[in-house]
Amino acid sequence: MSEFRIHHDVNELLSLLHVRGGDGAEGYIDLLQKHRTPYVTTTVSSHSAKVKLAEFSKTPEDFLRKYEELKSKNVRNLDPLVYLLSKLCEDKETLQCLQQNARERSDSVNPPASSSSFSLPQTSSKMSMQELDELRKKLGNVTASSNAPMPAEVTRKMLRDKHNKKNPLQPNPVFPNWVYDRPALLGDFITSTSPPQDPAVSIGTMPLAAQEQALVEDLLFVLVGVDGRDISAQPVLGRQNRSFIVDSTLDMSIKELVNRILPVASYYSTITRFIEEKSSFEYGQVNHALTAAMRTLMKEYLILVTQLEHLQRQGLLSLQKLWFYIQPTMRTMEILASIASSVDKGECMGGATLSLLHDRTFNFTGDSQAQELCLYLTKAASVPYFEILEKWIYRGIINDPYSEFMVEEHELQKEKIQEDYNDKYWDQRYTVVQLRIPSFLQKMADKILSTGKYLNVVRECGRDVTCPDAKEVLYTLKERVYVEQIEKSYNYASKVLLTFLMEDKELVLRLKSIKHYFLMDKGDFFVHLMDLTEEELKKPVDDIVPPRLEALLELALRMSTANTDPFKDDVKIDLMPHDVITQLLRVLAIETKQEKSIINSDPADVALSGLEAFSFDYIVKWPLSLIINRKALTRYQMLFRHLFYCKHVERLLCNVWISNKDFKQYSLRSPKWFAAAFALRQRMLNFVQNIQYYMMFEVIEPTWHVMENNLKTASNIDDVLCHHTSFLDNCLKDCMLTNPELLRIFSKLMSVCVMFSNCMQRFTQSMRLERLSLEQGTMDGPPTVSEQSEEAEKKRLQTKFLAEYVDILQSDAGFEGTISKFDSNFSMLLLDLLDKLSIYSTNDCEHSMISIIYRLDFNGFYTERLERMAIERSQKAAA
Repeated sequence: MSEFRIHHDVNELLSLLHVRGGDGAEGYIDLLQKHRTPYVTTTVSSHSAKVKLAEFSKTPEDFLRKYEELKSKNVRNLDPLVYLLSKLCEDKETLQCLQQNARERSDSVNPPASSSSFSLPQTSSKMSMQELDELRKKLGNVTASSNAPMPAEVTRKMLRDKHNKKNPLQPNPVFPNWVYDRPALLGDFITSTSPPQDPAVSIGTMPLAAQEQALVEDLLFVLVGVDGRDISAQPVLGRQNRSFIVDSTLDMSIKELVNRILPVASYYSTITRFIEEKSSFEYGQVNHALTAAMRTLMKEYLILVTQLEHLQRQGLLSLQKLWFYIQPTMRTMEILASIASSVDKGECMGGATLSLLHDRTFNFTGDSQAQELCLYLTKAASVPYFEILEKWIYRGIINDPYSEFMVEEHELQKEKIQEDYNDKYWDQRYTVVQLRIPSFLQKMADKILSTGKYLNVVRECGRDVTCPDAKEVLYTLKERVYVEQIEKSYNYASKVLLTFLMEDKELVLRLKSIKHYFLMDKGDFFVHLMDLTEEELKKPVDDIVPPRLEALLELALRMSTANTDPFKDDVKIDLMPHDVITQLLRVLAIETKQEKSIINSDPADVALSGLEAFSFDYIVKWPLSLIINRKALTRYQMLFRHLFYCKHVERLLCNVWISNKDFKQYSLRSPKWFAAAFALRQRMLNFVQNIQYYMMFEVIEPTWHVMENNLKTASNIDDVLCHHTSFLDNCLKDCMLTNPELLRIFSKLMSVCVMFSNCMQRFTQSMRLERLSLEQGTMDGPPTVSEQSEEAEKKRLQTKFLAEYVDILQSDAGFEGTISKFDSNFSMLLLDLLDKLSIYSTNDCEHSMISIIYRLDFNGFYTERLERMAIERSQKAAA
């Protein structure tokens, strides 16, 4: 069972039980996935579970009757359900909890009635026995009609409409109406509405020898679906078994023998109706093949009746001889009728029919003749199913006109794979339908699905593929034969697709190309790009001209070592509607309580700059888009935007460092704020550079190396998908992009760094403007000695004036207080980040995050405060 199926079932169960609070569905899903074990159905376990439930039930007969009814309908997972219920009955605590839950739900749905009571009105007179019998008959007729199945015409129309809706270009053929309007063509009893006429001479008045001969003749007619003189068939309603009326005046000994033979006629009627109904186009090829095999056996049966008739005409057939000759056939007819009834009740088609036949064959292990009969039917019925299977596992083609095969094809366009934020094409183009899986292929269903999918991908790329080990698949009770053939075709298909992607489509080189750009592998390229686009990206995103950015990207690619990349032309620029933090929080909020509030927040209030909206996109064509799909590209984009913004903040702080060099030429009277600002800038730069180093060299590079090694040993495309997804997930997690709490703290730290840089740049800019106003060139030609001394004195006075101006500016603007506030905010947020990292690295065993703590607190500067915070937290927890 897949994770999504478990998630759905747990949510449904919680909804049915009206359970609220607690750990929610996620907690139960984790427990189930950790402790689940495969349930293997055995006859002993299912029988013992059935007996336990029957003993526990207040009405065991009703329970057993319902169990047999569901069993006859071939209901999937019936035995595992019964086994689970039997275990629940043994657990008294769970049982008591469920009973309490049922009482609470019934009280909430049906509130206690008011004190007013109602009584039935008294009848004026008592009902007679005749009226009571008539009422009982009417109620019985109403009940029978309500439980009766839908007419065959309605069922056929529903199946036909369902097929035509799914395949409008290939409608089902339809038999003409006269096939169904002429009952004489069916070979079954023709029941007339008029009452039967009484015979001229009652059979009870005849001698015993004459009665026997008359009954032998009647039985020969009845055995082939024709009413006799003294034996007539009763009308049937729906799927009921045929019953007969025998003349009541018949001798008791003869009547007893006749009643022993009549079940064969009832079986014949059931089989004939089944063959005629399931031969319609709407019921699928498997049922067609089954009815054809049954029709062959019915011919043998009719030959037997013809031989008996020949003996009767010669006067050599007595009632005892008829009973003797018919007994071997009775068992065969009983099995055929039982199979027909089960298929009919369960409305089985395709794989469901084969499952039922396989189970019957397996259950008749001790009866060699019955098993041989069921084996013959199963082999015949499985031929069309295995033909579809062979085309799928050997060529990757589905030819399933009646929707019987276990793999279902959905109309999805592979061109849209770049627009979908999921693995929809790969996961939903072909899916397994559980009800259509034959029970003998259940274990191999996933491999059958993957085999055809692999071949289908290669075939859609224009290459004709056919498995060299292709052999005809035949039904047998030895499952090893299926396993070997499917394994061979699976190995071939996975090898063909993997070779096609790795060698012909150069998947690894493509991934390396993506790593160059999205994971900032080419350092010189990004230096050129950020230098070229710096002015353009400072503008609001609405004022940016995308073609200009594309031209600058092209220029940066040609000027750097990225020029050697053969896939560089597939890199494009994408301006996103949200900044990276908002995008990540929206993704993390999916299926949480905060989802609506985050999605409904108006993004128009925040004007994005080009730097915040900047991202890369990548053109990927089929079939590489199966691996590098939109979901994977979105993860790459989130990693890139995170790294790019960190690089942008680092550039801002480095620019502050460069501009601060000008201050060294001034002798400031109060250098306290000066030293504090420089120290804070250095702490911020150390923080940003260490975070970048951690993400690039301690997360992305080692994880990439692991993925590269895994791709070399991958045996199929699903392994490649898994390794690639695991690489991206691990990078996102270790880069702190999957934890909303860490993400918010990190975002605030980056914001403080940006605001500090802007503040320092504004201060530097104002000082430069003042210096430019004082500098005025007055010399024409080379300076003289007096002019040189005059110019030096002027520079000294200018420096002194600027120093005084800076002191006045910082004192007037409260600059020292601003720097102190930046320092306190940065320190508080950094401590909070280190504290949260220590918690997550300890509780969630995220040991890779510990290295961030050691890098940022390399000299133990924050250790004492972190220990104090941990003590306070433990004291609060204890309180």
